[in-house]
Amino acid sequence: MSLRDKLNRFRSHLTSELPISPIQLSVEVPFLEKWADLQASPYGSEDEYVMVREVRYPITRRHGRYTFHQLHEVMDAWKQSGASHPLSSAQRNSEELLFFDTETTGLHGGVGNTVFLLGYSRIEEDSVVVRQHFLAAPHAEATLYQSFLTDVKESKHLVTFNGKAFDWPQVRTRHTLLRDSVPHLPAFGHYDLLHGARRLWKRELESCRLSIIELEKLGIQRHGDVPGYMAPILYFDYLKSRDPEVVQGVLHHNEMDVLSLITLYIHISKLLLEHDNEAVTHEERFEIARWYEMLGEDELALQRYRTIADSQHPLRGNAKIALGHQYKRLKDWDKALEAWEEFINESDRIPEEISIEVAKIYEHQVKDYEKALHYTLQAYETWKLKRSLLRTSSQTELATYRKRIERLHAKIKR
Repeated sequence: MSLRDKLNRFRSHLTSELPISPIQLSVEVPFLEKWADLQASPYGSEDEYVMVREVRYPITRRHGRYTFHQLHEVMDAWKQSGASHPLSSAQRNSEELLFFDTETTGLHGGVGNTVFLLGYSRIEEDSVVVRQHFLAAPHAEATLYQSFLTDVKESKHLVTFNGKAFDWPQVRTRHTLLRDSVPHLPAFGHYDLLHGARRLWKRELESCRLSIIELEKLGIQRHGDVPGYMAPILYFDYLKSRDPEVVQGVLHHNEMDVLSLITLYIHISKLLLEHDNEAVTHEERFEIARWYEMLGEDELALQRYRTIADSQHPLRGNAKIALGHQYKRLKDWDKALEAWEEFINESDRIPEEISIEVAKIYEHQVKDYEKALHYTLQAYETWKLKRSLLRTSSQTELATYRKRIERLHAKIKR
């Protein structure tokens, strides 16, 4: 029978929306009792089936720093903030979020890479539900996507960790091969928390792997965890024996991943919103301010830059430089000068470009040509020192400085 014929046959049978009883299958499920011990049951029809595992936790359960219930709190905080941000869930309900992760037969993309585990966590009433759709045999791939897509059709938004670059493209690729035999792929929204984690911690942490973030930021320490790179090896071992004990560690690893995504979303949201007196380091606050500035959320960025600028933290100079640039962009010349001149007065090393920026405002906006000349000469001295250290020269830059200085002398004499 051709692959297309087999897929068409699968399509005609895959109609059940709940895991079915094994007595409806025409084949025996190996190690069914062991699967039951893992809280998994078969889904499918005739001789094609996958295993669907379900674990429920009370929403009051703590996973690391937070209880799952605090997801409701941060989502309410997003609604109240009015902030425009790619991680804002202001337009969502908690039940619409699907905290999603996969395990695959390879660590890189491509058509030959098969997804053998589709796992997620989701809020359902007063519980957090983890469901895992496991490919019990390679020829049952259509059944895998039938079970998963039937299960998640009410969800609206994915929350992943590197899911935009890896997990969801893998799902799309496999779905394309099976699209005539399975439900359509929903047009999910997508929060990829890896991007936020990198913005916040790439200069602080040795790596932005989820396991490192769990340990350093979320208060989660895994014991006896199967590393992700072992998942393909263990899956191929499972295919030889069909004993679920072989992949029990993989299932647990995936379960912890999708639960940690809830905790990570709560934590990043609290940092972005400075919600509930969450302790935000100035390093984090500076990166958040830069993020808000990039998004055009000027007031939120300014608030955070000002907090750092008013502190004794080593980043206060960087914050004052950033404040000056933002006030200049907003054409608030007085505040731009205030921020930059505070930095200049406190700093032993003054960047050439800051002196030039101050000089330009004094010349073109304030019309104080003597101060403009003062800061131009300051920048010129910095430029000469830099050129002597680098043992290079630029006639174009030199000519620009001489022209500016001559112009200012002329304006002062008028």
